[in-house]
Amino acid sequence: MPSMTTSKVSRWDQHGREHVVHVRKSGPRRQLTCATCGWRKGAQFLPWLKAEEHLTEAHQATVDPAS
Repeated sequence: MPSMTTSKVSRWDQHGREHVVHVRKSGPRRQLTCATCGWRKGAQFLPWLKAEEHLTEAHQATVDPAS
C-alpha cells in the first residue's frame, strides 16, 4: 500500500484572505483540493504549479506568504 503524504500551497488575495490548495500524494499521482471552493484535480506532474495557477485564476490570490 503506498504511503500518503500531504502538503499545501497557500496564497493571499488583495483583501488579506488566505486561500489554500492541499496536495495529497499517493504513489505517482497527486490530488489537488482547494479549501476555499472545493475544486479538485488530479495531477501527476507539477502539482504545485497547477495549485498556484488555480489560486491565481479562481481567487486572485497571488501574494506568497514565504516572500
